[in-house]
Amino acid sequence: MYPAVSGKALVELCRDLTSKGAKGCLISGGCSYDGSVPLGKFVDAIAEIKRDLGLTVLVHTGVVSIELAEELSRASVDAALIDIIGSDETIREIYNLDVTVEDFEKSLMALQDAHIPTVPHVLVGLHYGKIKGEIEALKIISNYSPSALIIIAFMPIRGTSMEDISPPSPLEIGKILLAARFMMPSTPIALGCMRPTGSHRELTDVLAVRSGVNAIAFATEEAVNLAISLGYDISFSSQCCSQIFEDLRGNVPVNRDDRQSCP
Repeated sequence: MYPAVSGKALVELCRDLTSKGAKGCLISGGCSYDGSVPLGKFVDAIAEIKRDLGLTVLVHTGVVSIELAEELSRASVDAALIDIIGSDETIREIYNLDVTVEDFEKSLMALQDAHIPTVPHVLVGLHYGKIKGEIEALKIISNYSPSALIIIAFMPIRGTSMEDISPPSPLEIGKILLAARFMMPSTPIALGCMRPTGSHRELTDVLAVRSGVNAIAFATEEAVNLAISLGYDISFSSQCCSQIFEDLRGNVPVNRDDRQSCP
């Protein structure tokens, strides 16, 4: 990811990326102690990027206020990505934030009320690799109208305090995917790029197909072959998997040689 510590720097970065063929960008970053990503000072820059460059702009919001949600809407962001956590204990112990599940739900409500296409993420195994709060997170999301839902899974990262923690099993991830599909039968669901690799991913991806997901980021050959054998209509997209709702509307061109996403 490229740094941009000011609005001006962000505009200049996006101009450079556009000149190199970029079609969009994801604006993310670290969060404050209240769980918010400091997007406020970039709102004018985002509006300029949308107006002058026409890029697709996605933002990671974190906990977001009504006021900021409305500002992002006026800036014409294309989608807001937000983690939804269903356990206060997980928020305190893993995120080290002094906020609650209710704060995340209020953020989801603020984004929806601002009419921003919203793509909540649920991270399976966030609580030391164990299932805790994921179903509650899905229940919260199902009360709203997300443009899509992304399911991702904890994977240990070297150099972090959880590098020796085992990830949830493919079966546990598959159960959350299946629960999501039953709770939100008409919502586009994608298995996101953050998930364990190797044989773990192969089995997870196969279970994702059987669970009825609409897309898999960087799908394994096993998953693609299963989808083909089941008679699914297969296409490949270079867009962020959070844009699956646009893919399904036919607004994003797909390329069968680019396997970043497999709707």
